[in-house]
Amino acid sequence: MSFSIKQAASEAKVAARQVASLSGEQKRAVLMAISKHLISQVSNILSANQLDLEHAKTVGLDAAMVDRLTLTEERVMAIASAVASIANQADPVGEIKELKTMPSGIQVGKMRIPLGVIAMIYESRPNVTIDAAALCFKAGNAVILRGGKEALHSNLALAACIHHVLREFDIDPAAVTVIPDPNREIMNKLMTLKDDIDLIIPRGGEGLIEYVSERSQIPVIQHYKGVCHLYVDQHADLEQALNLLENGKTQRTGVCNALETCLVHRAVADEFLPRAAAMLKKHNTMIHACDSSICHFDEAVSATHADWQAEYLAMEIAVRVVDSYDDAIAHITEYGSGHTEVIATQNYTTANAFIRDINSAVVMVNASSRFSDGGELGLGAEIGISTSKLHAYGPMGAESLTTEKFVVLGQGQTRA
Repeated sequence: MSFSIKQAASEAKVAARQVASLSGEQKRAVLMAISKHLISQVSNILSANQLDLEHAKTVGLDAAMVDRLTLTEERVMAIASAVASIANQADPVGEIKELKTMPSGIQVGKMRIPLGVIAMIYESRPNVTIDAAALCFKAGNAVILRGGKEALHSNLALAACIHHVLREFDIDPAAVTVIPDPNREIMNKLMTLKDDIDLIIPRGGEGLIEYVSERSQIPVIQHYKGVCHLYVDQHADLEQALNLLENGKTQRTGVCNALETCLVHRAVADEFLPRAAAMLKKHNTMIHACDSSICHFDEAVSATHADWQAEYLAMEIAVRVVDSYDDAIAHITEYGSGHTEVIATQNYTTANAFIRDINSAVVMVNASSRFSDGGELGLGAEIGISTSKLHAYGPMGAESLTTEKFVVLGQGQTRA
């Protein structure tokens, strides 16, 4: 029987009403059961993932995509732990806050409510299937998940875990729909179903984000590329800065919070860059260097304009010497993607200026860019890192998947 996205969206809209009516404790119980069931199904999940990895080799998927695609027992355990963390968070919906009494005598407050049906369109990363399902469910929403064809077996195995638990709790499985057919025409049709779907969140490469943003008839929150910078200030602790560079660039390259550009103040360049060069050489990192920094590297290539806006997602980095703090800010403002920016400095005034001057979704002082992650920032997990400033900005947890309605309490007041 062929898959109908129109029918799936319609059924998700019905299921969303059931999920929205669940209590916080009911949602917690379901999510805890999903966490435990994932652990019990590790071998099945890894077997399905192996089929995807074998196909990835056949089609020549690049290293960054393969890294994102790969599941290990440790990664499945981390996914299950994230679901448990989400389960134990406070319920983001239902509480009336900011209740104020107006001159008319009415009381006005705001209540967080679910968005309804959320569609996720994403590439390669099967963990997104669970993170998105758990966060949407916690926020009282139904979710439709359209992963890439490269992760289809993994996504369907993870969906089976979720549906097993939903049926145990007598909850409509349409609350979490994983599209079983990667045909692009299904995705194109999904983006027109504005009567049933309330929000689309694309997560993946630049091409996917642009494709969805240009064609969707439904509101889109963009999770754009991560061109993340480390600025090594003239007042930096250089050993600390070196550790931030190593962790941010080399720990895991195929993720959006990895460093792509290092800016170094000219006052410390001659001392810092030789140390950075030795460390990056140890990791076989390709360097794209400006004219002022290239002399410090054995095998660097000259940076071009394209390098300042590149998201390498590989063991590559662009390096530039800047004459001042203002030059560093100007560079980040021009070339940054609004994701995550880091300053290494021991100067309190400069650190505070950086926090004020940089309006990216996450701004860090003396901390690795790799902490720009929903789990590390206390959200349990994330549905993605929004680079759209409207509605949500930065790592999106359960609360970001809700909206607010006004609640007015009166005693018969009428307006004069």
